[in-house]
Amino acid sequence: MPLPTVDTEEAGRTTTTGPLDGVVVADFSRVLAGPYCSMLLADLGAMVVKIESPAGDETRHYKPPILGEDSTYYLSLNRNKRSIVLDLKDPADLGTARRIAHRADVVIQNFKPGGAARFGLDHPSVAKENPAVVYASISGFGTQPQAAGLPGYDLLVQALSGLMDLTGTPDAPPLKAGVPIVDVMTGLHTAIGILAALHHRVRTGEGQHVELSLLMSALFGMVNHTGAYVMTGTVPHRMGNEHPSLYPYAPFETRNGRLIIAVGNDGQFRRLCQALELPELPDDPRFATAHARSVNRDHLRPLLTHALLERTAEEWSGILAGASVPAAPVQDVAGGLAAATRLGLDPVAVSGEGDRALPGIRNPITFSATPPTYRYAPPGLGEHREEILAWLDAPLPEPNKKDPR
Repeated sequence: MPLPTVDTEEAGRTTTTGPLDGVVVADFSRVLAGPYCSMLLADLGAMVVKIESPAGDETRHYKPPILGEDSTYYLSLNRNKRSIVLDLKDPADLGTARRIAHRADVVIQNFKPGGAARFGLDHPSVAKENPAVVYASISGFGTQPQAAGLPGYDLLVQALSGLMDLTGTPDAPPLKAGVPIVDVMTGLHTAIGILAALHHRVRTGEGQHVELSLLMSALFGMVNHTGAYVMTGTVPHRMGNEHPSLYPYAPFETRNGRLIIAVGNDGQFRRLCQALELPELPDDPRFATAHARSVNRDHLRPLLTHALLERTAEEWSGILAGASVPAAPVQDVAGGLAAATRLGLDPVAVSGEGDRALPGIRNPITFSATPPTYRYAPPGLGEHREEILAWLDAPLPEPNKKDPR
């Protein structure tokens, strides 16, 4: 039974039913990976109950930047959710937390290993009362005894996994990625796991435990690099902005600004050379194939750069687009949003209404029949306590084929 949506009804809004309409998510997670996952589910129609401690999700305090008094970090991860404050050390609040978990379709948590069990909110305890639950656990390094006590932060995992060692230039120290990419990957993997488990439940009526770790998400997310190592023992190294297997696939200096050229095959390279008025290069044995270009990049780079310095990055971007050669100027975030708008992608969506209306980046998934919705702005701390308690006191719907419970 979904939570009531009195505020939208009073506003006279017509809410499009999302593909996860009717799915209730109890979100005990904090910071990034878990809340990112639950926001994805919420955008798709799930009703997410965000259970917070009296101090609130840490990201509420990650400032600056701020909008009014609110952290934009928190606001970017928590639209479409309902918040209740529960002190799990208080017996009455802990009882309420358990009731929410026992009634939810999905539970998400990222307690430290063993933390959920202390409160009777671990998978065995919840599944005993709610056997159809899809229960998702996120940890930094797994739940084996040797991982106990290791704090799971994105930066630590970027370092430990080897991702930092791959990021940056060969002559400089390792760098972290510009965004918390491991948390984002883990949130995506968790959402996929939850959706797969929900599909399994529809077919069988059975819930299950879905487990994710930041470290495994990082190793899996490094795809060709980690794959090359386990297949051949080749340890990849930092190459700055260049690709280990393709060239030209890197930024180049122009008369004004840097230009990314991403040539992925011989046909694109031939068209690039024609656009640069270097028609002889594709027939040069040093550059005729992708492998040859990669091996001889130090010879090819100055030839391309000499030609590219004749025009600006913007000019070359247009010329190469016309020649069907992948290329784009290096821009800041404002430029990236402007490009998405220019291309008709409508990157901004507004959640909530009236004084609570808040712009954010829209969910990137497009559906032909059940599009994402942006029903609620990110909640204030404990804002929906009475609404959630009323939902808990309402009777459960009668079991049916669509509700395996």
